[in-house]
Amino acid sequence: MRAMRMHGYGEPAVIHLDRIPRPVPGAGEVLLRVAATTFNPSEAGLRQGLLRSIVPLDLPYTMGLDVAGTIADGDRTGDRVIARLDGGAAAEYAVAPENMLVRVPEGVPLEDAAALPIAGLTAWQAVFEHAKVTAGDRVLINGVGAIGRFAIQLARHAGAHVIAVATPRSLAAARDAGAGEVLTAGTIAEHLEPVDALIHLVPAGPEHTALLRPGGILVSATTPADRLPPGGVHFIVRNDIADLAAMLDLVAAGTIRIDIAARRPLADLPVVHAEAEAGRLPGKTLFLPTE
Repeated sequence: MRAMRMHGYGEPAVIHLDRIPRPVPGAGEVLLRVAATTFNPSEAGLRQGLLRSIVPLDLPYTMGLDVAGTIADGDRTGDRVIARLDGGAAAEYAVAPENMLVRVPEGVPLEDAAALPIAGLTAWQAVFEHAKVTAGDRVLINGVGAIGRFAIQLARHAGAHVIAVATPRSLAAARDAGAGEVLTAGTIAEHLEPVDALIHLVPAGPEHTALLRPGGILVSATTPADRLPPGGVHFIVRNDIADLAAMLDLVAAGTIRIDIAARRPLADLPVVHAEAEAGRLPGKTLFLPTE
C-alpha cells in the first residue's frame, strides 16, 4: 500500500510517499480502509522534533493522527468509523484499537468526519470541561482555525454569547461559525465589557486577559502552564470516545458544521506542511488515499 512516512526530523522534505506492506492488526485491533486523514499543527511539531522528548517516534514513521474509514476485517466489516490514532492514518490502510473507534452516523460524510478527532475533541474539552461554558456566559475565543470554529459553535450551542478574535482573513469564518461579535487583535482593546471565559487557541502568549471578569477562567491549549497567569488552565487534549461520539451526534443533528477548506491527495502532505509553516493554509485540509 501507499503511505506517507517521515524518515527523519526536519523540513517537510523528510516526508516521503512509500510503498510498504499493509499493516496487520494485533490483539484488540482492527484494520481500517482509510477514507481520509487530516493535517494538524501538532504534526508539524512532531516532524520538526519539537515533541521528541514527549512523543519519541520509531522512524520511519507513518504520519496521520485523525482517521476516518471503514472496518476492513472481522465482524464489523464495512462499519464507518473515526478515531484518533498515534500515527498511521496517512496511508491506504491503518490499524486502530477497536475500543477507540466511534461509529459515524448516517448522513455525516465519512471523509469530512476525519476532521473531528483532534480539532473537535480539543474544542469540546476547552468549552465544556475546562471553561465550563453555560447559558448566558460571555466567552472570548482567540483564534479561528479548525479548533476555534468548533469552539465557537459549541459555545453558542451552550447558550453563550461568543466574541471571536480573528485575523482579517478569518473574519468571515468566525461570523459563519456563529460568533456574535468578531474582532481583530487591533480592535480588541476597544472592547471593554468583561468576559466570563477566555479560550486561547493561538501560538502566542496569553493575550486579552484584562478582559476577564474577576473569577473568570482562562483556558489555553497552546500556551504552557508556566506562561499563563495565576488561575489559567493549560490542557492537552484527551482521546475520549464519549466526547467524540457527542460531537458526531451534534454534527448529525445539524447543530455543528464541519468546514473543509481543501481535499488533497496523500502525496501533497509535505506541501501542506510547508504551506502551514508559511501561514498559507486556508483551513482544515483532508488527505484522500484513493488514486
